[in-house]
Amino acid sequence: MADTTDNTATGTAATSAPRKSSWKYIGPGIVVAATGVGAGDLVATLIAGSNFGYTLLWAAVIGCLVKISLAEAAGRWHLSTGRTLFEGWASLGRWTTWFFVVYVVIWGFVYGAAAMSSSALPLQALFPDVMDLKWWGIACGLVGLVFVWFNKYAVFEKVMTVLVGVMFVVTVYLAIRVTPNLGDAFAGLLPVLPDEKDSILNTLGLIGGVGGTITLAAYGYWVNAKGWTNTGWMKVMRLDNRVAYATTGIFVVSMLFVGAELLHSANVAIASGDKGLIQLSDILEDEYGTATAKFFLIGFFATSFTSLIGVWHGVSLMFADFVARYRSRGEAGGEEVASGEREKSWPFRAYLLWLTFPPIVLLFEGQPFRLIILYGVLGAAFLPFLAGTLMWLLNTARTPREWRNGPLSNAMLAIAGLLFLVLCVKQIWDQPWAEFF
Repeated sequence: MADTTDNTATGTAATSAPRKSSWKYIGPGIVVAATGVGAGDLVATLIAGSNFGYTLLWAAVIGCLVKISLAEAAGRWHLSTGRTLFEGWASLGRWTTWFFVVYVVIWGFVYGAAAMSSSALPLQALFPDVMDLKWWGIACGLVGLVFVWFNKYAVFEKVMTVLVGVMFVVTVYLAIRVTPNLGDAFAGLLPVLPDEKDSILNTLGLIGGVGGTITLAAYGYWVNAKGWTNTGWMKVMRLDNRVAYATTGIFVVSMLFVGAELLHSANVAIASGDKGLIQLSDILEDEYGTATAKFFLIGFFATSFTSLIGVWHGVSLMFADFVARYRSRGEAGGEEVASGEREKSWPFRAYLLWLTFPPIVLLFEGQPFRLIILYGVLGAAFLPFLAGTLMWLLNTARTPREWRNGPLSNAMLAIAGLLFLVLCVKQIWDQPWAEFF
């Protein structure tokens, strides 16, 4: 495995592909799982468990399967064509470029503030007398900036793996601690809707909210950064992707257990958003003691901070690729940038700065109303965009025939596209447009 081969499609020196897949090669899947599962996902799952018990366990499992299909498709595009996802989007027309540019600019500005605040909350709860929440948030953003700026993918993956280990231990410990009713849990695998108003939309929201948005698109970039650059790595990538969403499934199912046993049985409600996890910490302290509550807050920090540095790294890679393609105007044989070089490029670092410093203003001034509406709409539109464009790319001559979609892949991407389109329409419908104008 020490041998390397030059990959002309990406300009990277890639390790030779193994003859068979093996657990020892996995890595990008751990990164995408850690980045995709944020505090908001855990709260949404907790609330689902507190409202409906185990009834929607099946929806959480389906959510993982849907995201597996999207991440696998993104990875398959990168490995089978030797082209990045943005290059594929650019081949579909200029509209994809405009959508991506508007999305990453607005989304990155608002997400930067949200990620810093989310990482700061558990730190302030653990060390309440050290400094204010805003300053904890700024510190988290700056630490993330410095870490990603000065380290390459290999170090980044190792740190993410350690933090995922912390997340895994904490969530599984809590699931065991609340003593789940396994009979009810297995019954929750049957696809049954709760007898509640808007139960269909709540169910679709849980399915769509399991594990990542733009990080699914970043998966192919992390695959290339790992040194997987051709179809010889296809089996490894697929194993890696399954591990990613098996891990994600364990996280969300564990938190659903906590919601079902600790909150649903006691008829306790928590707030949506990151502050709901602080409330959960207080409940855990009352039920199981201070040590369990602090252990949970450590897991909460690991969950939030992995999402922060994952986006700082993965979306910056995508932005750097966009700038490289734009400068070469998407022409075949245009400028190619190795993954290692992309991490040192000025566009990569410029987007890192964009994610870190402008959002600090929002920590002090609050989030501007109209910008939040646009952020919500663009975020809701991204996954239908991703599912639709992947179907387009992987069913045409842009992809070698051997690696085009089969019936199962097309079915899963179609289901994903329809699911996210419904959620997108609902998100747009629910926005207070009258106040916007």
